[in-house]
Amino acid sequence: MMIWIIFYIFVSLVHKWIISWGGAQIIQGWKSFFILGWFAWDWNVEQIRFYALLSWIIVTVIFVLGCFNPQFRHEYLF
Repeated sequence: MMIWIIFYIFVSLVHKWIISWGGAQIIQGWKSFFILGWFAWDWNVEQIRFYALLSWIIVTVIFVLGCFNPQFRHEYLF
């Protein structure tokens, strides 16, 4: 359970950095390939922020489900 929580905190900090703390400007362009994936290399700042917001919502739902059902922890973390 502790690894699950630490993993969520780390992912949340990365998403917060991208959305609010200027991370989208820093990783815009070819650097977004390493953080988000190959499909994001030509996205602008707003698109990167939107993708980060949507993925943060999905990760949060999976985190909450994993807190109550340990089966989700093993399927999505490892």
